[in-house]
Amino acid sequence: MLREKPMKASELSNPKPVVLKIGGSVITDKNEEMKANTQVINRLATEIKEANVENLLIVHGGGSFGHPAAKRYNIKEGLKEDSQKIGFTQTHHFMTVLNGLVMDSLIWHEVLAVSIPPSTLMITRNGRIQSFENAQIRKLLAMGFLPVLYGDAVLDSELGFTILSGDQLVAKLAMHLNACRIIIGVDVDGLYDNDPKTGKNAKIYRYLTLTELKKLHGSIERPMASDVTGGMYGKIAELIPAVESGIPVTIVNAAKPNNICMALKGEKVEGTLIEKE
Repeated sequence: MLREKPMKASELSNPKPVVLKIGGSVITDKNEEMKANTQVINRLATEIKEANVENLLIVHGGGSFGHPAAKRYNIKEGLKEDSQKIGFTQTHHFMTVLNGLVMDSLIWHEVLAVSIPPSTLMITRNGRIQSFENAQIRKLLAMGFLPVLYGDAVLDSELGFTILSGDQLVAKLAMHLNACRIIIGVDVDGLYDNDPKTGKNAKIYRYLTLTELKKLHGSIERPMASDVTGGMYGKIAELIPAVESGIPVTIVNAAKPNNICMALKGEKVEGTLIEKE
């Protein structure tokens, strides 16, 4: 059963947790299957170490490690035939490979990071988190460790299995653990009214309220099938409940040096800030 009760004040030191999401497009090359951007991963580990934020959790995306196999075997839609089972194992395994590269860099930089596969803690129902055993995460935070989770192939009570996106995971973690803020690291400068990679006149939103975010979500185009986790459309949808809970969200370009470090420190950084009102 899903535990909705937030962490007690006694379970956490001050300040409240910060949830950092690092997009798969930042740490992998989406144009080449299973190619990691190791220089970027190492730089981000340096920035995380330098920021030295207490009670930090990290969630990273799959990029060219998780998405291709998930798409090839249609894992998100659930188990329909036995031939998909190898795709489920591949998707989960490839994500552990990418996670291993992230963990190597964090630990090399003496960050007290501990990897937690979401598939060992969570079961979804029709793609939405149904059960979430979060005692391990609570204990790690209380002891001063940095839990690292990721988008994963997980078991589903209705579908058999599916894909749990890092974005859904970020919002649920933030609400469960009463986080003070969410930082989303992507490969563009923030949230735009159009895809800035294809639209020359794309306009960036520097600040959005919850009402404006909902309006934007209603107007944005649904993603292409290549992104099994929903692209920016899915990202906005997952952020809405967290913002409704009063958790501010900052979207920054993690591909640009020092942005993540500054955002973690609470310093002014180019990007998009989303607040309830």
